Amino acid sequence: MIRELSGQGHALKDLLAASGVPASAYHYNKARPAKAPTRPELWDRAVEVFNRSPNGCGHRQIAMCLRAEEGAVIADKTVLKTMHEIGISCGIRRETDYHRYNSYRGVVGRTFENVLGRDFEADGPWQKLGTDVTEFKQPWGKAYLAPAYDFGSKEIAAWSISRRPDMAQQEEMLDMLIAKMPEGARPVMQSDMGWQYQHAGYCERLEEAGIVQSMSRKGNCIDNGATEQVFGHLKDEFFRGREFPDFETFKRELERYIEYWNTQRRQVGLKGLTPEEFRGQSMAA
Repeated sequence: MIRELSGQGHALKDLLAASGVPASAYHYNKARPAKAPTRPELWDRAVEVFNRSPNGCGHRQIAMCLRAEEGAVIADKTVLKTMHEIGISCGIRRETDYHRYNSYRGVVGRTFENVLGRDFEADGPWQKLGTDVTEFKQPWGKAYLAPAYDFGSKEIAAWSISRRPDMAQQEEMLDMLIAKMPEGARPVMQSDMGWQYQHAGYCERLEEAGIVQSMSRKGNCIDNGATEQVFGHLKDEFFRGREFPDFETFKRELERYIEYWNTQRRQVGLKGLTPEEFRGQSMAA
């Protein structure tokens, strides 16, 4: 703009003084033509992908979607550069904000050995699952999410969203999970040592369904790290900085995000597939 106005007869020194731009910066940029924007033909699609989740997403997610959905040949770092030029970015999680709820009350029922031993890798769905409870604070009170996360397909296979982290919530989650389990599946279910997972009714339902229980060691949250990682992404992309007018709205919006996670959010660990796509391919093989 300074170059344009100076060409219309305005004194350069007056324009620099009015804009606050140092003369050295003006002459430096004048001697170097502005760089062409990076992949401008993909800007609208990148913004559309970014806006699929309430708080946006990172450059790897956008890159995977551009490659899978647009057939674009583009590197992750090029997408990151494009995001900087567009002016969009996804905030970094603050780890300490996401580990406030603790259901551990000591040994109050049955406990189980750590069968998985932090080996969360699975080459297909319904082999290894993880569960936990995470808390959301809002002006109207608290809400809790209890999911069952499939380590193989990266899918949130079942869930319950409740005002209370009680056994009724666990029953609702297990009802959904067991109804979805394919015949013959015998997955391992990883959890911490929370009182819910030691409860006789919970243990009996898993045993009847053919699900093997595996528990983290006391004070070792990394033993259930795969599920904790999901909570981190969820609170980054869905929850951080948002207020909901009531529990019903919160539940509806969180379920919408879970559907997005399962059907649209692409995963690096699945080579750019969504959980739904990966599960479909695995079950058809």
